[in-house]
This record gives sequence, structure tokens and C-alpha cells, in this order.
Amino acid sequence: MRINVTGNAGAGKSTLAKHIAQTLDIPLIEMDSLLWLPGWEKRSPEELRDILFPLLQQEAWVLDGVSKLVREHADHIIFLDVPRRVCAWRCMKRNWKFLFRSRPGLPEHCPEWRIIPTLYRIIRDFPKNVRHAILADIHSETSTHLILSSESPHDSLEMFLDQLK
Repeated sequence: MRINVTGNAGAGKSTLAKHIAQTLDIPLIEMDSLLWLPGWEKRSPEELRDILFPLLQQEAWVLDGVSKLVREHADHIIFLDVPRRVCAWRCMKRNWKFLFRSRPGLPEHCPEWRIIPTLYRIIRDFPKNVRHAILADIHSETSTHLILSSESPHDSLEMFLDQLK
């Protein structure tokens, strides 16, 4: 069982992916730990693909992140379609706690203050740059999907997970 939890920055991907991995007892792959090098340097697309591809071949995983390659390999996609204002607020709360140090799961020398402008551009531009691609992929792929928004019933995730067990 391969599950991709995707959505905007601050949507809650990592939190939900950890919950799902624990609930279903399957490995968690954290995209941030693969994507970023010390000092907020991004891996090249080729290097990331070389690291990611063997992981995606595993029989079971939960991966939190936005990646067409991941969506193509996922059996199930959970899209957190959260309003940008909520994402910005959550990022602000997270950034404050890790303003001058790396958050867990990130390499050294990745304090949040260094990525704040980029993060807010990602949040602002998500609807036009990424959201439509995710929606197109999940409606055209053979994987099952669940779209969660702030209006989604709280039990819809649990019902979805029950079906996967």
C-alpha cells in the first residue's frame, strides 16, 4: 500500500502522514528529508529522482510531499485542500518554533527564517502553480483518492483508512 499525502505548505501533510503511517504500521518517507541539503540547498531534480525512485518501488509507504513522480507510484492519494490563510497561519506557528534552528527531519543549518519568503510565495502561488495539476492527476490516475478540506467531515479520513486496512 503506497499513500501520498499532498497539499500546500502548511496544509498538515507531515502530521497526517505520520498518523497514517502509525495507524497502518507502514514506513513513512518524509520528502523534506530527501529534498533539502544543509543550508536550504535543494537537491537537483536528477539526484532527488535517483534517491526517490528506489523508495517508491517498496511495497508499502506513506510519503508526505508534492511530486508528480510520487503520485504516479501511489495507490492512494490524500490531497489536503486547505485554504491559503490556514496554511500561512500554520507555517507562521511552525516557523516561530524553529526560527533559528532546523526542524526535525531537516538537515543542519536550515533555520526557518531563511526560507520564509520562499515559503510564503509557495503558499500564495499554490492554486495557480500546483493545485490544478494535483487535481488533474488524481482524477486521471488509477489510484484511489481522498480530498480533505476544512469543510470535510472529520470521520471521512478514518472511514478511508478503515477501507485500507
